[in-house]
Order: sequence, then structure tokens, then C-alpha cells
Amino acid sequence: MTTPSDAALAAALFAVDPAALGGASLRSPVHPVRDQWLELLKRLSPADAPFRRMPCNVADDRLLGDLDLAATLRCNRPVAERGVLAAADGGMLVVAMAERLTAVTASHLARTLDLGEVVVPRSGVLVAHAARIGIVLLDEGTADDERVPAALLDRLAFLLDFNAMPPRSVLTPLHDRADIDAARQRLPDVSGDASLLTALCATALALGVDSPRIYSLAWRTARAAAALDERTEVSQDDAILAGRLVLAPRATLAPAEEPAAESPSPEESAPPPRDETRSPPQTSKESEPTTSPQPTAQRDLEHGVLAATQASIPAGLLARLRNENPSRMRGANAGRVGAFRKTAKRGRPCGAGPSTGRGRLHVVETLRAAAPWQRLRGRCAEDRRIRIARSDLREQRYKERSATLTIFAVDASGSSALNRLAEAKGAVELILADCYIRRDQVAVIAFRGRSAELLLPPTRSLVRAKRSLAGLPGGGGTPLAAAIDAAAVLAKQSQRRSETPTLVLLTDGRANVTRSGAGGRERAHGEALSAARAITRAGIAALFIDTSPQPNALARDLAAAMRAQYVALPYASAERVSGIVRAAALLAGE
Repeated sequence: MTTPSDAALAAALFAVDPAALGGASLRSPVHPVRDQWLELLKRLSPADAPFRRMPCNVADDRLLGDLDLAATLRCNRPVAERGVLAAADGGMLVVAMAERLTAVTASHLARTLDLGEVVVPRSGVLVAHAARIGIVLLDEGTADDERVPAALLDRLAFLLDFNAMPPRSVLTPLHDRADIDAARQRLPDVSGDASLLTALCATALALGVDSPRIYSLAWRTARAAAALDERTEVSQDDAILAGRLVLAPRATLAPAEEPAAESPSPEESAPPPRDETRSPPQTSKESEPTTSPQPTAQRDLEHGVLAATQASIPAGLLARLRNENPSRMRGANAGRVGAFRKTAKRGRPCGAGPSTGRGRLHVVETLRAAAPWQRLRGRCAEDRRIRIARSDLREQRYKERSATLTIFAVDASGSSALNRLAEAKGAVELILADCYIRRDQVAVIAFRGRSAELLLPPTRSLVRAKRSLAGLPGGGGTPLAAAIDAAAVLAKQSQRRSETPTLVLLTDGRANVTRSGAGGRERAHGEALSAARAITRAGIAALFIDTSPQPNALARDLAAAMRAQYVALPYASAERVSGIVRAAALLAGE
């Protein structure tokens, strides 16, 4: 948890060198303390420095800049327009709802932080604008999977969490604008000993922070702290402060505890008996210890910085870090969604493109495409008409997430079919519970004897799914090729409805019935391989769950033919099948 004093100090340090420190991420919903922090940062910044806000869904042309359409048509030549990033040069940019930033927008912000400029290669314009800015991200995410893109957090010095701070907390300013201005003037002369930088790096590694950018941000924070304290030399206290503000919020490992030194036994601690016949020890240089005291001093410094940084981490977090895997994936309850698809007339706007004759005309983008060519087309300054060629026409593009369909193909043959069917029924019910929220669909194909049967057409009804699965009998042969063919037909129908299908095949892979219903293992397996390759050609994501007592080569060959994820689960439970299907759908959607 961030304390009010640390929050006020972070605002002062950030105001000293915004471009070098990158910025700050404020994690909390709408909170009075967050508003106080932003107001404090604005008071500490130079009076003439821009302080701008940006929505998370800003378009690229507004963010980076584009062709100034009115000026271009007026001057009859391309005129560039400054975007939000260039307009914030020398100041601060506040990004609202940063947890919803798209990957493209986050990459633009990260590139601007790295280079200090923004390049506009759009609509016949190639120009670079200075953009040395500091970024404040307002992270209003409430769930664990609602986070700011990691590429941006890696470039920000401060991660402040106001969630646990009482709403009536007051941020008392520790410095005024005069102090910040003086620290800015003093900052270029601040230097520090290499041992302090080494101590910060060692502390970061001990806490599981392995990004070189974070080491640099911690060192810049220590230099800013020294300048703010009217010094030109970084001290150990500055390094400890940087560890507390920059490294501690990013800790992913609990530091390893050193074993306590064992006390020597009385026999070991007693001095050796003195031999009067021996000469006294020599005091020449050869007998002096050759080790320098410097490594010991460096080790003490590193331990001091690490101990102080570790003490600033909440005890509950340290206890959790000792028991958890820091590189864990998203939880099993994370939602999944279908793939994005571009449409001509519905969905979320996603820019414009050349006209195809099927979409809606984007007037502004059409004029923007035609503007740079007006002089070549014979238009003069007095002529108010705009000459537009067919190649200038632009259509509005949209994108929307497609619905998802999970197709379960269940092997109901053989003596162990009842167990597998029970697992499949439980898995379908668990998946349907999630699908009800996201409006996804589930279908079940059962195959046994000589054919495959569509047991459950695509549905979102949990009641209907339970009723359809309840009376399914088991036994007979394994018509695997017919089952894969039926799943492919259903998946292709789903694709034609602009949905994203996922095939989950539960079988031991031992096909013994051909498409015609005749017996013969070798021919049946060959037809199953052919059907599996058709799944690959159709671009259908698949998951192969091998339910045989031991993983077998036949099942692996089929999984490889359909390029499916292969999972050997001889004793698969409904929960495990549901978790694997959810993970596979996540990977397919990304």
C-alpha cells in the first residue's frame, strides 16, 4: 500500500525530471487521494508546462498527428497537424482508464517515452515533433487481469496504489515549486558512487526485478532525490528511497534468507596452545591479509539497501510471494472472447481503408487522401472545388468480436465410455456456465457404432445441454473419421456465421470403423488422418484429449495432423477438461 508521504514524495521527484523518470501509474478507481495527487503534481510542475488529458480510445491521427486538412486545402500544399503527444511536449500527459489501452496505442506511448519524439508518416506527410513528456496512467482496473500493458509499466518509475488508502487521507506537500525549480537546475551536476548503483541492481535482482530499464529508473530517482535535498552527491539514503519507491512495488520474489551463522564449539573457539619455542609471528607485508575490505563494505551496503527496501513491502505481500509462482498465468476464471474480425457496417470503428464499394464512405479521410494532390491536379488557391480521384475514396472500417462455439466430439464407444461421457458432461456444464455470461455457444457430437450423431446443436441453454447429455448410451465401434467430418461441417457453418469455432476431441484415437460403416483398423485410421488434415486446412483451432489409459502414438499422430494441442488425460476430471478448454480458447483468441 502506498502511504500519503510516499505519494507526495513521488509527485515531487516526478516533477523534478518527468521525461527521465517516465511517469507514474495510479491504481485505484475514482479516489479523492488520486485527485489530490494530480493537483499536487500540477502545482509542482512549471507554470507554462502543458498538462493534458487523453482518453484510452484516442485515434492514431489525434495521438500522433496527421494532415491538417483545412490548412492543406487553404495553402494548396501538405501541412502537418500536431497530435496530443507533441502538444504535451515539456509537460505531463494524463491517460484515463489506462487498463483499457490497446496494444497499438501502448506501443506509440512507449516509443515516445524511449525517443522523446513522435514521427508522423501519414497522408503524404513525414515530420518529427519533439515530445519529451511524463505520463500519468490512471489504472481503474478492479480484476487481476485488468492491468496496464507491461511495456508501459516497464518505462514508468512509480507504481502507486491508492486502493487501500482511506478516502479522507490528505497529501501534505513536502516541497513547493521553488524547490522543484532549484532541484531541476542542480540535477545535471548530481553524481554518485558506482557502489550505490551496484547495490540498487543487487536489490532489484533479489526482489525478482530483472528489467534493465527499472535499474535505470531507480538510479535516476536517487539522483532526483539528491538534487531535491540540495546535494550533488547521491547518498545511501537516496538509494534506499529509490528502492522503496521504484523497486518495492515491483517485487515478484521474496529475498532469500541467509542461514544463521553457527556458533563455534568451545573447543573451536578456544585459542590454540602457545608454543614458547616458536618465534613470534612475522609482521611483514607477506603475512598481512591480501583481501581488501572493500568487498565487505560493498556487501554491507547491498544488504542495507535490500533490508530497507524489503521493509517497505507489505508483510502480506511477502508472505504471498513466498508461496506463489511469480510467473503464473492468468487464472482459470479469466474470460475468453472470440477473435476480432473486420466488418463493413457494424462494430467498433477502426480507421478507414480504400473503397471496396460495400462500406460507408469516410468523407474526412477521402478529403485527406485527396488534399496533397490538388496542385498536381490543377487546382489553384482561388478554386474552391476539390478534385477527388477514384483512388482517393476511403471507407469506414469496423471491427467486432465474433461469438465463439466450442464443439465437443466425444468418443462413446467401448467399455469405458460411461466414464468419459460423465467427464464430458461435467466439462460441458462448466463451460456453459461461463458461456452464459459471454453469450458463447457449445455443441456436442457423440460417436459410436457406425456413425456420429449431433447430440447437442449449438446452444447457450444449460438446461437443454443437461437434458441432451443425460440419456446418451455407450458401446460399439469407433467411427473417428465420421466424427471429425461432422465436427468440421459444424465448424464451417459457424465460420460462415462469422463465429470462431474451437474443436475439443475426447478419444483414445483407436479408430476401427470407416466412413462407410465397415470395419478395418488400418483403413479407418487412414481416413481419420485425412479428416484431421481437413481440420487444419479449414483453420479450425483444435484440442485433442487422449483418454486412453496410456498415451499412444495413434492419438499423437491424429493431433499432429490437425495441429491440435495434445493432452494425455487418462483420468480427466470435468474441472481439468474445463480448464484446458478455457486455456486453449484464450490462446486461440489472442
